[in-house]
Amino acid sequence: MKKQAFNPYLPSWEYIPDGEPYVFGDRVYVYGSHDLSNGWVFCLGDYVCWSAPVDDLGSWRYEGVIYPKTSDPLNPDGRMCLYAPDVTVGPDGRYYLYYVLDKVSVVSVAVCDSPAGKYEFYGYVHYPDGTRLGERAGDEPQFDPGVLTEGDRTYLYTGFCGLGDKSRTGVQATVLGPDMLTVIEEPVIIAPGCMYSLGTGYEGHAFFEAPSIRKIGGSYVFIYSSQVMHELCYAVSKEPRKGFEYGGVIVSNCDLGIDTYKPASKPMAYGANNHGSIVEINGEWYIFYHRHTNGTWYSRQGCAEKISILPGPVIPQVEITSCGLNGGPLAGEGEYPAYLCCNLFNKNETHMTGNPANPKVVQDGGDGDENVGYLTNIFDSVTAGFKYFDCRGIHKVGVTVRGYCGGEFIVKTAWDGDPLGSIKVISANIWTEFKSDITIPDGVHAIYLEYKGGGNPQLKSFTLYK
Repeated sequence: MKKQAFNPYLPSWEYIPDGEPYVFGDRVYVYGSHDLSNGWVFCLGDYVCWSAPVDDLGSWRYEGVIYPKTSDPLNPDGRMCLYAPDVTVGPDGRYYLYYVLDKVSVVSVAVCDSPAGKYEFYGYVHYPDGTRLGERAGDEPQFDPGVLTEGDRTYLYTGFCGLGDKSRTGVQATVLGPDMLTVIEEPVIIAPGCMYSLGTGYEGHAFFEAPSIRKIGGSYVFIYSSQVMHELCYAVSKEPRKGFEYGGVIVSNCDLGIDTYKPASKPMAYGANNHGSIVEINGEWYIFYHRHTNGTWYSRQGCAEKISILPGPVIPQVEITSCGLNGGPLAGEGEYPAYLCCNLFNKNETHMTGNPANPKVVQDGGDGDENVGYLTNIFDSVTAGFKYFDCRGIHKVGVTVRGYCGGEFIVKTAWDGDPLGSIKVISANIWTEFKSDITIPDGVHAIYLEYKGGGNPQLKSFTLYK
């Protein structure tokens, strides 16, 4: 029996942001940077890879470390971090991994004969005279490479444009030759940063970072993180290095802009930077992105949502859920871990991660310990939302909590909906389940748990009983 697919789609103790998904053969592979649980900066780990069968997106397999950060000649002692990578298949059929270290502005390349084998350092992207891209006078620094290979030409998209920095103008597109390293067409700007967006159509959603490129039919679709950081946007052109027109927002990791179940301006999670891309799997399209845990920017986890590709192509913004790769709602019975929450907020609205007092997903132990995540910093008015479940005949709901508390969890099917009932909880030194007779109407619903009362319970899971 196939496993259900959740968000995050990897185990709760794994932190792979900046996901670039690809289908190679009969599996989907995700390449990203590698955060740590309770990491103190971004991208502290080596590159690892995960993959899943294209027809079973709940069964992810750890492929192991594919590239240690000490493999780069510029980083023998590992003091620099491996930032967000991308992978492309070269004209020779080998797999090429493009990345940038965090203290230099050049693009490094590694190569492997298989999608998730041991990549070996290959070289640096350079001009014909040997000067590395990013180091010639007038070059803008290289950052977050995204790559697309067509025939013997590889299109390389790079850049970072911070607010107030006029030295960086936009995302750069460079063409590499069949050796996958040598520049054969010099960089051009294809989309503006925020300091140069006036009058371009990108106002308010100008390029910030995280360039990624895909081709849909005869159109090139450029995916990127905008100046507001929490959203992934897209632009479309019929050519790979010019003519890109702003298309819209694909996803926000705090659901700003979504107005189907709440006001568009209401944040439903604590967001921050975002990075990801789109992929077609078995005829369906998905957007991969990341969320934030541990109350910081530095422990990010990969999520995905099913999207629609309309003629144009046009990609409507999609809401964040707990069931992104599942192909539909989750089974409306049984126990679900609390770290699957897609909505998490309190009465003091904010859309940015960083306040240590806000509710958050955490795990016990250190990085690499396979301990299931849970919610902490739950105080009066904190709401956790889970979407969606196909409920049939549910007449009892339980929550498993620990910690000092005295209150109740209000159960609803909408964040602002009428209470269906409540579950009283008291202090417990170990994980303890509390239950109440609550009927969930038959149908596809969200489940919202709002805490009312004193103390600070931690929430491990909830259970729907028939």
